[in-house]
Amino acid sequence: MPASPSTARAINDRLALHLLQQEGPLTAGQLKQLTGLSRPTVADLVERLTASGLIEVAGESGEQRRGPNAKLYGIVAERAYLAALDVRTEGVAVLVSDLLGRVLAEGSVPIDDHSGTGPAVEQAVSLVERAVKEAGADRLHTVGIGAPGLIDPVGGELRDSSGLPEWHRRLMAALQEKFPEARVGVENETNLAALAEQRDGAARDRDTFVLLWLGLGIGAAVVLDGTLRRGVSGGAGEIGFMPVPGTAGLPSATDCDGGFHSVAGAAAVTALAAEHGLTAPSTGPEPHAATLVREAVRRSASDADPAAERFLDALADRVVLGAAAVVSVLDPGCLVLAGEIGRAGADALADRVQRRLARMSPLATEVRPSTLGGGAVLRGALLTARDRAQDDLFSPPER
Repeated sequence: MPASPSTARAINDRLALHLLQQEGPLTAGQLKQLTGLSRPTVADLVERLTASGLIEVAGESGEQRRGPNAKLYGIVAERAYLAALDVRTEGVAVLVSDLLGRVLAEGSVPIDDHSGTGPAVEQAVSLVERAVKEAGADRLHTVGIGAPGLIDPVGGELRDSSGLPEWHRRLMAALQEKFPEARVGVENETNLAALAEQRDGAARDRDTFVLLWLGLGIGAAVVLDGTLRRGVSGGAGEIGFMPVPGTAGLPSATDCDGGFHSVAGAAAVTALAAEHGLTAPSTGPEPHAATLVREAVRRSASDADPAAERFLDALADRVVLGAAAVVSVLDPGCLVLAGEIGRAGADALADRVQRRLARMSPLATEVRPSTLGGGAVLRGALLTARDRAQDDLFSPPER
């Protein structure tokens, strides 16, 4: 059945808005060329979107042609303000952006383990308030939160997980109370990092890949045919619980000790470095394991240090246990090593894991390091918030 006139207008409007979001300001003529719509149809949608406050004249084209320059139309970036949060056990980072994703303010605050739930939540909410004020935003339309742990696929809330601070679960409700008009959502940090790598990072050319998060905790994000797969309970990728060789026991439903986490998590990597006599001064808030891995990479590259080489080889031997299991089940063709340890290992670790995978598995798999650094979770949270806001604002009004 052909689309009704109102449906056709809604489709055309969304198409034009997404082009303006991707390409920047465009003339009516450029919109006509990119959409394939007729000149009168483009003129109607420009008038309609301007009247709705979604687009505005952003300047004039600089094309050399006869007659007056054509008007450039762009999305009204101030139509909505967004906040993205990266919530960790040791603190919170936040950024505030406009509807186009341009960062207007950012900040972070450490939160001590002994702060208590109430004071920790208050510190985090105050950080967001300061960033909103600095950005000059009168209100927030959407808030995207990245946090470790399982997300309830039905209610969208962070589930109670052992080992994670109570203030993590309280923060979402506190932000909703402070910004009642905002749409507040939370997503697993590893999933957000994968979305960011898919859109802007190491997996831009892949519609199927798995991101391995190697840090204080261990996790994976699964993207198949361009879609993030969360699983029935929201736990797809909880590979820290996966039984692997080399551990003293087996994991339980409430404790990942004995699983992949026990051989590749930060504590295990720190102990492995000590076994190889590798030391490094603690710097910054990142896990000490990441500092040790980065130091090993530096020594291996500049000094050909045998101890550093042996440590990196041993670390790759451990990481490949989880990587090979993932590859054998999903055959993703590409693994991205992320998290503090994955980023610190960079190409040196990724290359070692890939060589070991090639010996262990008949399935060709490329292993790549993250290219987005420590901002991957924030970037993913912002992309998710922007998509949600645009879906809301770019949808036709209900009749």
